[in-house]
Amino acid sequence: MAIEFQGVTKKYPDGTVAVDDLSLTVEDGTITVFVGPSGCGKTTSLRMINRMVEPTSGTVLLDGKDIRESDPALLRRGIGYVIQHAGLFPHRTVLDNVATVPLLSGGNKAQARARANELLETVGLPAGLGKRYPAQLSGGQQQRVGVARALAADSPVLLMDEPFSAVDPVVREELQDELLRLQSQLGKTIVFVTHDIDEAVRLGDRIAVLRVGGKLAQYGTPSEVLRQPVDDFVSSFVGRDRGYRGLSFLAADEVRVDEIPLVRVGDDAASSDTEWLLAVNAEGKPRGWLAPKSTVDGVLSEEHLLPGGSLYQQGTPVRGALDAALSSPASKGVVVDDQGRAIGVVTARQVLDVIEKHPQGVGE
Repeated sequence: MAIEFQGVTKKYPDGTVAVDDLSLTVEDGTITVFVGPSGCGKTTSLRMINRMVEPTSGTVLLDGKDIRESDPALLRRGIGYVIQHAGLFPHRTVLDNVATVPLLSGGNKAQARARANELLETVGLPAGLGKRYPAQLSGGQQQRVGVARALAADSPVLLMDEPFSAVDPVVREELQDELLRLQSQLGKTIVFVTHDIDEAVRLGDRIAVLRVGGKLAQYGTPSEVLRQPVDDFVSSFVGRDRGYRGLSFLAADEVRVDEIPLVRVGDDAASSDTEWLLAVNAEGKPRGWLAPKSTVDGVLSEEHLLPGGSLYQQGTPVRGALDAALSSPASKGVVVDDQGRAIGVVTARQVLDVIEKHPQGVGE
């Protein structure tokens, strides 16, 4: 379901212009990210889609229909909405929080709870959490519940207002991964607000960069915004390291993957005098590095190991390969398959050799 802004302006009685003549189309089944500094009208633009904010002028179309022709309450009930801190009802259990929308839509309690259980599983939460209250969950778990509740509307449209900004970076990355996984399955039309250009680049099919005063500065794919910023404002907002961010769009297929000596946690093992050894568990998944000349008495345990840095999944962009190599104590990035099993290593030099062959792919 496409969303179209046609010359939309929001001006408040004190003269403040929050959104100024916004025109763009959010394509059906895509993630469009509104990004920009504080005061640029990101959230105001988002809230005009579900009529939580009414435009002063212009038109917002949902699937070709003017949203002003819809009753605001019915419109909101049919659009998923996720906000920062999840916005859960503290006095209701997790299950009842998620069941709220199905109940409002006319389902009985048993049906609503059954649907809520399905949605908790969809967002990667165990059914046992359904009996808990929001205060008994971690921040990341609360945000997953918020996403589940938004999906309960079973709407083709999902609005997300800085939903992951209040959690720590590790959990934030997990939630971003979860959103991308869900989108690959569900194909919603998602409008996502963030102030973080890295998050915008990672999640967006298209990015709308807004400047203070609610003016649209640039609208395009992440690659276009990084490689071809239209003016100094966009260039400054994207940052001087946009070339590094541009590595997200360069495939790592040409990066050579080398073999690496392996040792297994739980086996008798001796270190090498000259080489770093990669330690894996019984499933072949990396657990850490055994440094040269390490002392191992008997069975190798994880206490003997140094953390392995980030992992790089084969077939993903070259930025991940470079991150893995640079964060590894052995200066070798561990390459894993889609099951998380180690299949080899890459060095930063090998990655840079590929980047140098494709300078146009890094945004500079």
